[in-house]
Amino acid sequence: MNMHTSTSTGEPPRRRARGLAHELVAELTRRIQSGTLRPGDRLPTESEIVREQGVSRTVVREAISRLQAGGLVETRHGVGSFVLARSPKSTGSLSIDPGTLMTVRDVIAILELRISVETEAASLAALRRTEAQLGAIDAALDGFRAAVGDQRACVGADISFHMAIADATCNPHFSDFMRYLGEAIIPRARVNTAQLAGDDFQQYLYRVNREHEDIYNAIRRQDPEAARAAMRTHLSNSRERLLRVQEEAERGESA
Repeated sequence: MNMHTSTSTGEPPRRRARGLAHELVAELTRRIQSGTLRPGDRLPTESEIVREQGVSRTVVREAISRLQAGGLVETRHGVGSFVLARSPKSTGSLSIDPGTLMTVRDVIAILELRISVETEAASLAALRRTEAQLGAIDAALDGFRAAVGDQRACVGADISFHMAIADATCNPHFSDFMRYLGEAIIPRARVNTAQLAGDDFQQYLYRVNREHEDIYNAIRRQDPEAARAAMRTHLSNSRERLLRVQEEAERGESA
């Protein structure tokens, strides 16, 4: 893996850095899970990863921070970061590898998890959001509208919208959970939902945008029940589309 930091794509630096950090986390996680890096091994130094992967120090630090949060490594100041031993009986850490979420079934499973978490997040955001946090949600909504027509940009804008709502809960665990999932929270980063469902891509994104607007308006009005319902509708619609895709695929296999 060699991730160059060219900015020729026109993506905002912050968004691109997050994507590169996600890729670096997936690569280091793969090395740990495959045994290339074993418990007790020291990770390459920050400088070595910068040279090897062609990324910035900021990307490396964010990736290491995510690995720490996931219980995969620990950092000893002045010494380095080391792979932690993971007990098969341990239940103290969440283990979801976004790099493995490749099939429709995988994405449906994540959507079901998101429905349970994000419906409550939307409700709490409606109750607790500040004007600044509402502005961040609104800005993310504007970003999604502006990105309609560019699938890659839409994924980043969609993530920003859901992350802004998690931040507006004023409960850091919601934000940490969403950041842990990263791009895995948006199905179009793994499978093209619209294409698989036979929908027109532009119309699909317009529908998603309207669903986002319903969520935003409920949070703006500080209506927790409406926010909860709007988020559930939004995520359930995505799940239903993918369930239809899965059912059609299974019928095709049995024909």
